[in-house]
Amino acid sequence: MSAIVTATPRVKSIQRAALAMLVVAGVVNYIDRATLAVANPLIREELGLSISQMGYLLSAFLWAYAFSQLPTGAMVDKLGPRRLLTIGLSLWSLAQLLGGLVQSFTQFIAARLLLGVGEAPQFPTGARVVRDWFNPRDRGLATGIFNCASTLGNAVALPLLTFLMLTFGWRATFVIMGVAGLLVAAAWFALYRDPKQVALTAEENAYRTDGDPPGQRTEVTFREWKLLFRFRTTWGMILGFFGCVYLTWIYSAWLPGYLEMERHMSVKATGIAAAIPFACGVFGGVLGGYLADVLVRRGVSPVNSRKYPAAAALLGTAACTLAAAYVASNVLAVAFISASLFLLYVTSTCAWALSSVAAPANCTASIGAMQNFGGYLGGALAPTVTGLIVQSTGSFVLALVVGAVIGAASAACYLFVVQDPITATIMDRVSGPAVLGST
Repeated sequence: MSAIVTATPRVKSIQRAALAMLVVAGVVNYIDRATLAVANPLIREELGLSISQMGYLLSAFLWAYAFSQLPTGAMVDKLGPRRLLTIGLSLWSLAQLLGGLVQSFTQFIAARLLLGVGEAPQFPTGARVVRDWFNPRDRGLATGIFNCASTLGNAVALPLLTFLMLTFGWRATFVIMGVAGLLVAAAWFALYRDPKQVALTAEENAYRTDGDPPGQRTEVTFREWKLLFRFRTTWGMILGFFGCVYLTWIYSAWLPGYLEMERHMSVKATGIAAAIPFACGVFGGVLGGYLADVLVRRGVSPVNSRKYPAAAALLGTAACTLAAAYVASNVLAVAFISASLFLLYVTSTCAWALSSVAAPANCTASIGAMQNFGGYLGGALAPTVTGLIVQSTGSFVLALVVGAVIGAASAACYLFVVQDPITATIMDRVSGPAVLGST
């Protein structure tokens, strides 16, 4: 891999602007997801909803988001990040706005399903933008930057949404965030350009592609999208990310409840303690990307530079989750949970960085979305499974142990199932029975 070809000032400017807008869009994305949870008591009181109905509302987004990943990734690769993120941002912002106008449970379910569909392009788009504008040796840190929006959004959501709801009410909060998202969509469409929309020089194109396998194409075909499911690397990414997002959503959905119910912390103390782990996640996300880039520059293959840190961090998360389940000290429990979130976002960033090197350029968003589909199947199951275990046992201990076991199994999938990258040449010659044993 050449270390001489570098980004021109124009490409660097495009990179900075694209990452900045992706972070802003990602923060809005996660704030919009959290609005229902923060407004939970107010909404239940006004609309007369039961706790079980609120549970359905909370899970509706996750299931819609998970199943929307599969077609959305292919659409990003086919139509480009500029158009797809504009459509997605506009759709989810409209859904968020409508959430402030609903008058019934059924209308709210429809708004949450629409929110899940609209938010689906966000992270596959980020993976494709990084693949389009960054050299392989620079993609890890870039991925960490756009991916940190998820935990940053979680950290910002609670104080911001609480302020807005106390000041304007829950309905106005939904409308305000919907309008904010529409403004971000307009900015993305006005400012971002796909590479084919820019008159790039030979030097700029050389920087973008130096180190990538030959034979790259720009748009995905349906045949290529289907072929991705025939490789073990794809399935390793899907199964690996399942455990990462499962553990993430144990903490995202249940951390305040865990601290109050299991650790007997006050609401005030919980508000402070629950923010610390997600703040740690921001640093873990950026560090994971930086580590992947360092390993590539030291001669580790692009795939291994991602899968090894992802697996190691996920094993570390499993160990810290087990420790958090059994330690007596509340301070130690919060420390171990903070370490878990830190390591989870190392894994998350490395997983998204893996999507930029595991498949041909025209399949980047597709394989990233397939991975995210697997992840959010875990994310959709985690709150329900955790709740059922806590209800039946009266404790979070077994729920955390189950999460740790799933995390360790997913780490093994990164280590032993993910193998060589899926190249355009391999995809061109694949025919007949599935080739799960190949790459």
